[in-house]
Amino acid sequence: MFQKVDPKKLTIDPFAAIGDRWMLITAGTPERCNTMTASWGGLGILWGAPMATCYIRPQRYTKQFVDENEYFTLSFFGEEHRPQLSLCGSKSGRDIDKVKECGFTVAQAECGAPYFQQAQLVFVCRKRMAMPMDPAAMPEDVKAKWYDADHHTIYWGEIVEILERT
Repeated sequence: MFQKVDPKKLTIDPFAAIGDRWMLITAGTPERCNTMTASWGGLGILWGAPMATCYIRPQRYTKQFVDENEYFTLSFFGEEHRPQLSLCGSKSGRDIDKVKECGFTVAQAECGAPYFQQAQLVFVCRKRMAMPMDPAAMPEDVKAKWYDADHHTIYWGEIVEILERT
């Protein structure tokens, strides 16, 4: 069972939640969706609204789903789901049914965006902007450490609903 949460009442540590525990970026429909693990992202205020950012490389199958849909979700799980998050970060939805392999149950936000019943916390995001990273604007040390050629697309999603497991 999930309850809606006011963004200003959240007690999440975004550095630990995103960077250490990871999140799933999911888009599509409950009948046809794809998900991927991410450990890069951010939370804040932009254009007067609560906003989340996430980053997706061009070859990721999930990118197609995020590009084709107005909404996406960011789902956070307990440590007991680390094996499923590892699978979603290392296997492609082109090759396997990640939802089935993980034993996840797809749920649907009010806007129709898919998320997973097993999540502890879900941000439902309305895609507001997407922009490919410009390698010419990156510091040389960042390019040397993180990139060969496949630069991420940055997605800004207005957080329209936050669901927390009760």
